[in-house]
Amino acid sequence: MTTDVNSLDTARLAAYLETRIDGFQGPLTAEKFAGGQSNPTFLLKARNGNYVLRRQPPGALLKGAHAVDREFRVLVALKDTDVPVAHAYHLCDDREVIGSMFYVMSFEQGNIFWDPALSELPREQRAPHYSELIRVLAALHDVNIHTAGLADYGRSGNYYERQVGLWTKQYRSAETETIDAMETLIAWLPANMPADDGQIGMVHGDYRLDNLIFHPTEPRVLAVLDWELSTLGHPLADLAYFCMCLRLPSGGHISGLANKNREELGVPTEAALVAHYCQLRGIDAIEHWHFYLIFSFFRLAAIVQGVRKRGLDGNASSDKAVQVGSMVGQMAQLAVELIEKEG
Repeated sequence: MTTDVNSLDTARLAAYLETRIDGFQGPLTAEKFAGGQSNPTFLLKARNGNYVLRRQPPGALLKGAHAVDREFRVLVALKDTDVPVAHAYHLCDDREVIGSMFYVMSFEQGNIFWDPALSELPREQRAPHYSELIRVLAALHDVNIHTAGLADYGRSGNYYERQVGLWTKQYRSAETETIDAMETLIAWLPANMPADDGQIGMVHGDYRLDNLIFHPTEPRVLAVLDWELSTLGHPLADLAYFCMCLRLPSGGHISGLANKNREELGVPTEAALVAHYCQLRGIDAIEHWHFYLIFSFFRLAAIVQGVRKRGLDGNASSDKAVQVGSMVGQMAQLAVELIEKEG
């Protein structure tokens, strides 16, 4: 067993997986994927093929965070839906095996795009990739949570009210300094909360470009990754979060398109993406869009503050955690500017 976030006891792990996954054959090697600030993820190369392992980081964790068991449950539940996911092989809650809870899923060979300008693709292929991305998101929100066995996957009631409370508490738990823009948001959000409209569905919680694996040559998603923040909630939270990410400046840890010309790139505008989503889901219009965007900035800032705190404490998944954490004030300020713009 090891408590090092960046390494695994491969001999012990191989012996364990040979008794849990049909056809698994050791020995194996493990290579940690670059990036990722939450649950360390490894490529396992076994004698019979490749797998992916996601584990909780060792050390003290915030309550409810790093819920790899919830990720595993979602992969199993979505297996027979229109939402493409990796195959879930095994969940291990015995922390003695590698030092923390983990699960193993299939390795999907494809493309992960980190640049939302899709600079790796010809211009004419960029819009189809975005169209597919929105199609998959709409399919997720159309999943029948009762048929999928996910009716108890989250709490009922006003999703945004719960989320504002949750992420305020999480932010306070990880706070390292006073950030005026975050204080503004913590006061503004509860005071401007839309009435609960009753919408509820499966939400991903971190739906962005680099959490999708695309087919190597086609605008087709092979798997949606990183379900750690998934829950039952308001479907428009995912759409607003995705559009919010694209509003960020390019070149950061989460790279956006704020300083890019989307028309020149061949990338759909925010209005076009929202319209496409609404068409797929039969929605006439979206009210309170600016609130959803502002909340998304706040929530991401709170998440990133948690990354910063783990970096300072020395148990982050990436050595860039403190650098990533410097984005908190920037994201909060963008939200405050949106409040000032919308009035």
